[in-house]
Amino acid sequence: MADNTVRGRFVWHELMTPDTSGAHAFYSKVVGWKTQPWEHDPSYQMFAAGSGPLGGSVQAAGAPHWLHYIGTTDIDATVAAVKNRGGSVSKEVTSMPSGGKYAVLADPQGAAFGVYYHPMDTGKESSPKRGEFSWHELATSDWQAAVDFYSAVFGWNKMAEHDMGAMGKYVLFGSNGVQRGGMFNKPAEMPGGPAWLGYVRVKDVNDAVKRAKNARGTLVNGPMEVPGGDWIAQFVDPYGAMFAVHTLAADLKPGQPAAAPAAAPAAEAPAAAPAKPAPKKAAAAPKKKAAPAKKKAAKKVAKKAAKKAAKKKAAAKGAKRPARKAAKKKGGGRKGAKKRSGGKKKASRKARKGK
Repeated sequence: MADNTVRGRFVWHELMTPDTSGAHAFYSKVVGWKTQPWEHDPSYQMFAAGSGPLGGSVQAAGAPHWLHYIGTTDIDATVAAVKNRGGSVSKEVTSMPSGGKYAVLADPQGAAFGVYYHPMDTGKESSPKRGEFSWHELATSDWQAAVDFYSAVFGWNKMAEHDMGAMGKYVLFGSNGVQRGGMFNKPAEMPGGPAWLGYVRVKDVNDAVKRAKNARGTLVNGPMEVPGGDWIAQFVDPYGAMFAVHTLAADLKPGQPAAAPAAAPAAEAPAAAPAKPAPKKAAAAPKKKAAPAKKKAAKKVAKKAAKKAAKKKAAAKGAKRPARKAAKKKGGGRKGAKKRSGGKKKASRKARKGK
């Protein structure tokens, strides 16, 4: 039967920054968090998602960073286990006005984390919602030793691993059948020491990238697809703290291209398929061209017919002219006809006189 206690869950997230008000404005623009004062101490400003408070900010000197707190049902026993397994304590168990307790620790490789205890039952665990931290990643110097350490302290177990080639293994860990994050050995070129990185679930990783850049954040990795179809991007906020965003494969629309046009290098961006020519007026265009052609042909035919008709007329005229000439020669034409009629009249007169 699964253990539904708070042990091993990431329950709180605290930002150490030189500018708390600026940081709240930045994360509000990027992931939509609101600012909410803590009822026990209004000077402590909390980050609140739609589901409620999930973290807070502390104005502090030193390197800006996020500190992630893991739940426990016995904080004293947890701190003792950390010490016994080579970890260290930077802040001993401290009581809070709310009735809870916390401590700040580090694992044997030097990655800092916090532990938190509260006497109230936290209830059944649910899947992270948008705006909440949905993944936690440890970049360390020895992931195998880290798995052993956290398994002993929080009951985590290795759930899967992925081969990243030259970067080595990426190990997935979790508890109660729930994947909580990953671990890997940080490459030599990666700045800083071993550290935890929290991912906030967002609807659209590309949109989050644009928002972060517009709010003076620096994109350091991504957007990139990870095994399982999820998408991530990693940033440094304007004050130096690193954080990341996470879009679940389930949040992608069916048929939505996984590539991130805004971040993919031009040389690696998939070439767009050539668009099919739109029908537009392509069908009508040939008709318009065909019509003038028909008219030209008709004109040619008409011209030929006219020429033939003209030739026939000319031939007819030519035939009439010789006939008229011949008639003139025989009868002299109209004048000859008049003479002939006059001769007939004279002959008839003579005949009458003879009678």
